[in-house]
This record gives sequence, C-alpha cells and structure tokens, in this order.
Amino acid sequence: MMIVDHHSSNGDRPFSPRGGTNMKALNLAIEQGQKWWRKKKRRMARRTSKLKGKVSRIGVSRIGTYAIASSITDQCVTCTTFNILAPIYKRLSSKVCNALFLLHLRIYFICSTFFSMNPNLVLLSMNFLHPAQEFWVGNEELVNMYEKRLGNAGYITFKLARTNNRGDGLLTALHKDHFKVINHKDLLLNDIGDRVAQLLHVELLSPLFQTRSNNVRQEILIVNTHLLFPHDSSLSLVRLHQVYEILQNVEAYQKEHKLNPLPIILCGDWNGSKRGHVYKFLRSQGFVSSYDTAHQYTDADAHKWISHRNHLGNICGVDFIWLLNPNRYRKLLKTSWNEAVFGMFKSLLRKASLTESDAFAFLKADNDSDYITYSAFCGALRRLQLAGRPYGLSEAEMEDLWVQADIDGNGVVDYNEFQQRIWNLTRSEESEHGGENSSNEIRNTVQTIGFSVKNAVLFPTEVEKGKWPEYYSLSDHARLTVVFSPVRMPCSQLINE
Repeated sequence: MMIVDHHSSNGDRPFSPRGGTNMKALNLAIEQGQKWWRKKKRRMARRTSKLKGKVSRIGVSRIGTYAIASSITDQCVTCTTFNILAPIYKRLSSKVCNALFLLHLRIYFICSTFFSMNPNLVLLSMNFLHPAQEFWVGNEELVNMYEKRLGNAGYITFKLARTNNRGDGLLTALHKDHFKVINHKDLLLNDIGDRVAQLLHVELLSPLFQTRSNNVRQEILIVNTHLLFPHDSSLSLVRLHQVYEILQNVEAYQKEHKLNPLPIILCGDWNGSKRGHVYKFLRSQGFVSSYDTAHQYTDADAHKWISHRNHLGNICGVDFIWLLNPNRYRKLLKTSWNEAVFGMFKSLLRKASLTESDAFAFLKADNDSDYITYSAFCGALRRLQLAGRPYGLSEAEMEDLWVQADIDGNGVVDYNEFQQRIWNLTRSEESEHGGENSSNEIRNTVQTIGFSVKNAVLFPTEVEKGKWPEYYSLSDHARLTVVFSPVRMPCSQLINE
C-alpha cells in the first residue's frame, strides 16, 4: 500500500497535524506494520485451528474466559460495537495522535480485528453486525480505505456524518451474505451536540433455525448512535432527550410500516454509566444490557466492568448493546419519559440537600396554600435549568409532566400527588408478562424470533475486571462483542391505528 503525497514534507516525522506528510517514512512504517500483522494473523490462524479441534472433541466453545456449551453448527448473531476514536479529537497520547502512520496502522488493525477476524467468535457465529462510532467521515482517503477493506471482506456499509460538519460520524457494517437491508433511515437530532443515529431494518438471510412454517419473521431493527458527552450536569436532560427522540423515531417507523413486534438492538457509545438517567430510562422501556445479562450482573453492579477511559482520566462503562425482545410488554414511551424527567428533578433537589417537605415548598414557591400551581411548577423547572431555551423542556413537555402529576385533574398538585408522582415515584422496568402497551389493538398471536444473550466479551480483557490497561492504544474505548442465540417466541399481532 503506497500513498502519494502532494504536500510538503515535515522533517523526519511522518505526520504533523498542522504540517505535511513524510511519505517515505509513512510507507516504511506501513510496510513494517503490515509484516507484523501478517505474522500475527498466522499465529491467530494456528490458534483457531487448535480451538476448532478442542470444540469438535468436547462440544464447548469459549469467548474470553467464559465457556459456552453448544454445538458448533448453531447459527448465532454476533454484534460488535466500537468507538474507534476519530483522530481529529486527539484524546490519546501525543505520540499516538501526532503520527499519521500510526493512524493508518490503526485503520489496518481495526479492519482486520474488528471486522474480519475474531477466532474466538468464528466457531460460534455466522452472522456479523458491526456498528462503529467516531468514524472519520470527513477524511475521504480514510473513508475509502475502510470501505475497500470492508467491501473485500463481504460487508455492506452505511455511514452518517454528524450535523454542522463536525468531522466524525457513524458507520454500520453488515455482512451481505447474512443480512438483507429492507430499509434504513438517518436520524438527525439537530441538538446542541449535533448528534445523529442510524436506524436499519434488516432481514436475516440465513435461516437461523428450521421451521415447519415459513411465516416466522426473521427481521430486526438496529440502531447505532453516539450520545453527547456529559460535560456538566446541565447536559443530562439533553442526553436523555436524545434517547427519547431515537425511541420516538423507532416507534414511528414501526407504526408507519405496520410492523408487528420484532427484536430491537440499540448499539453505541452512550457516554453514561449504569448509574445514569439514560440507563434507567432504557431499562424502564424493557431493554436489557446484553453484557450485564450475559454475566448475570444486576443494575447495581456498575463497578464490575468498564469500557472507556475519558479525556479526564476517569474510567467508566459507557458502551452498550441493548436488546428488546418482541414479547416484552412496554409501558408507554411518554410515561417512561415523564418518569425519567421527574427522576432527574428529584436528583437535583437532593443534590441541593432538600428534604421531601423542602422540595414541596420549593415547588410551591410563594404560594401560601397547600398545593402547587402550574405556573409555580414551571418556574421551579426553569430555576433548575430543566426548562427553557436553548435545550430545556418545551412548553408542551412541561404540560405533559403536569398532567401526569395532577392525578385528579383539578388544576393543582397537592402533597399526596406530589409524593405519588414526583418524590416517591419508582421507575421499575416492566416484567416479561406485564406492563402497558401502546393503544394498538391486539388481534392474535404470531410466531417470531427473539434472542437470548449467549455471551458477551469486552476487549481488552482487563476492562472486564474494572481496570484499564496502559498498553492499549487502539482507542480510548474497549470493543464490546455480544453473541445472540435465536429463539422462537409468540408475540401479539397488532392492528396499528
């Protein structure tokens, strides 16, 4: 691979962010890296051969440090999400970010490991889905390098730039032998963070299991996104609203195309941990974190694993692959949203060390009566910076919150209503067999596919123990891979209004 340079050289350094490129040094570095990678692939191939022999003898395959008892003929769906770190952000050390040859080698290695070869998973899965974040869409040369390498490996790709020419964006790659893209939609959130999301409606081409009937649907909705980083607490509502808007678009797409319930997989860099409002919001909608499900972690186990070391040096788990099966009954999306906002509201009051009675008095403002008026309620939201421009709650959203708080509809919220709907409100995720659904009419049941989480692994493996390895420089995010096993399940067929 040779690169022709039409710019001035920059001394002995292959690259300077503000200067040109020393092409001789660059090509030499790439050649050395390719030789190293060819040797590494040969070692990986030998390891794969040994693993195949073990599996054929004992019928057990292994991902990371976790064993899975299964037949190697089982077809599973693998999904790998990875924030590949757009070089324009230079969050790694200067030695890494200031060398173009290392950038090119990163691309070569990412494509080889992330998209093409993972010997531990090859034994288990035959379908490949790879959403990536911070894809440098603004660099045409690098985009072409990715697309060429992925195309040669049998993938079709969809890319989407962030709005306002931010430079980076999203990339979703699907293996063309196993996925047919029925439709795809670009979601432009047009908010303060210029964030975007990709929505793909796909059909599984390889039959995942033999069925007596051809009526079993084998379709999935897939979302890839990258939420805003929480630079301060005022952005918490923006991040929550980004997820709300994404789910609104998913719901609208299902209604527009009259889709019966089908599996929904949300992938990406959510820039928030299991302790945050976004996590709780998605759980209230019935989504499960695939990694936590595979390792039988609870919602309280936020310290067990990490996936990111941010620019402040903090380590946290922010990369998720969420699963919603079609037999999960979901509460109304607007209800979950209102509960999430009230949860954020209560959190802010508690940070201010307000007790329950203090919080009620804060909401009443100057009102001497024992109730909260709508104007006082809106004023409290504004004082907490939850409402108003540029990115707070709209008037319509405040009205929706008020309707939920005013249980008897008499135009004021008394102390009991405040306790029930604001202060003591619990946001519990719905059970497998209960909860609210949409206003659609249930007609009958149909057979469809869902997924069980067979396994999940983070790379590098140290992050699974809550530690960030100093040697790792491919990105400042870990790579998350989940293996889904298809299961046949009945679900309600709906008449969409």
